[in-house]
Amino acid sequence: MTIYQYKAHDKETNQKMKGLIDAESEKNAEEILSERNLNITYLKLGSESSELKFIYRFNKVKSKDLVIFFRQFAVMIGANIPIIRSLRILIEQTENLKLKIAISEIADSINNGSRLSEALAEKKEIFSKFYINVIRSGETSGKLDEILTYLADEIEKDYDMNSKIKNAMIYPAFIVAGLFIVGGIMIVFVVPKLTSILTEAGAQLPLATRILIGTSDFFINFWWLIISVIVGSIYAFKMYVKNEEGKQNIDSLKLKVPIFGKLFKYIYIVRFSRSMNTLITGGVTISRSLKIASDIIDNSVYKDLINKTSEAVDEGNPISSVFIKSKEIPKMVSQMMTIGEKTGKLDDILSNVSKFYTREINSIIGNLMTLMEPLVMVVMGVGVGIMIAAIILPMYNLSSQF
Repeated sequence: MTIYQYKAHDKETNQKMKGLIDAESEKNAEEILSERNLNITYLKLGSESSELKFIYRFNKVKSKDLVIFFRQFAVMIGANIPIIRSLRILIEQTENLKLKIAISEIADSINNGSRLSEALAEKKEIFSKFYINVIRSGETSGKLDEILTYLADEIEKDYDMNSKIKNAMIYPAFIVAGLFIVGGIMIVFVVPKLTSILTEAGAQLPLATRILIGTSDFFINFWWLIISVIVGSIYAFKMYVKNEEGKQNIDSLKLKVPIFGKLFKYIYIVRFSRSMNTLITGGVTISRSLKIASDIIDNSVYKDLINKTSEAVDEGNPISSVFIKSKEIPKMVSQMMTIGEKTGKLDDILSNVSKFYTREINSIIGNLMTLMEPLVMVVMGVGVGIMIAAIILPMYNLSSQF
């Protein structure tokens, strides 16, 4: 079956309607819609519809969508429902349009003789090499339902960790943004009126007031320059990060920032250990797991480190041989991995490492939240205090002259 987009109107009420329909062919879609008492005005294959192409390109499949997809898929496979039938059911239950269309095309591909992992590989913008290799191992071992459940659990853990970090940043970001907005309104609308009053009165202005008036004049007269500088800076930064050397420098700097550098380091370690644990548990070789894990770590410093480790493993060295020499990997991690290799329980060790550093991340985020609130209040108080002093002080001086 394939997804079609349609537009129609009800034969009785003449009410306009539009939506998606899953059908075996265009003719079958027309028959289904006709049975619903609809007159079709537009019917296009999902992949050919210009509207759906636009939505498909800019609609993002989130981790939460993938967790639900893999978990429901695992339940149906565990209940011995055939793969194609399971995917057809999931099309109806999936809310994300991009994922809905992708599942439909995956089902069609499997129906034409492809394996599940091969069909998923055709949708690389949604399913990474990590997902594809884990599922391929599940197909080989005959434990696809277990692998899908395990994969959903790991994605959910990653989603929860990212959500905690984002939520921790929402409060200070909201306060700082509010401070900038209020300050901007004051500078653009309030200060010019104050300036005209003080100028007519011939009052002597304190330094803070003169700086505020100068800032206001600059914003009003050169707003175009400020916007140009901001846009240009953002563009230049994006271009710099796209450059290999630039990304290397930024990623290296991230690890050296006080407090946050430690947080970033722990996030990368958790991401590495969790992905390696999932792949090894799924039956993927260590060498192959390292290559896949290097693509998952969004930091060039750790990516280079993992690639060097992969080369060392290919040469017959233990996985910890490179890690133990690196300053970016805590000694505890490399020592635990050495023990894991010697005892043949590397997957268990990686799981424990992931759990330990997840707790450390939660602890750091909790401490940051505790520190952020008073820090933001102090910054806000200082900003408001300077603004009020710059406005009230000259008015007080002016009134004392009479």
